[in-house]
Amino acid sequence: MTEIIISLLTGALGGNIAGALLKKFSMGTLWNSVVGILGGGLGAQLLGMLGLDLSGLIGSIAGGTAGGGVLMVIIGLIKNAMGK
Repeated sequence: MTEIIISLLTGALGGNIAGALLKKFSMGTLWNSVVGILGGGLGAQLLGMLGLDLSGLIGSIAGGTAGGGVLMVIIGLIKNAMGK
């Protein structure tokens, strides 16, 4: 249960870091966090399904942060494409 919570929190962090670094894809702190949380959960699950066990806690942090950032950029790309 702890690993899931860490994945979600680091996903929010990853979404906000990606939003700060890639301002044209940012959706604001709230939405970057929401999308990051979703991405964090998905990223951790994908790592588990692929059999990449990076020793529990570290895997949750890595999967959550990367998943949150990647999903935030994907959603930002879609949002920007629809806005044109």
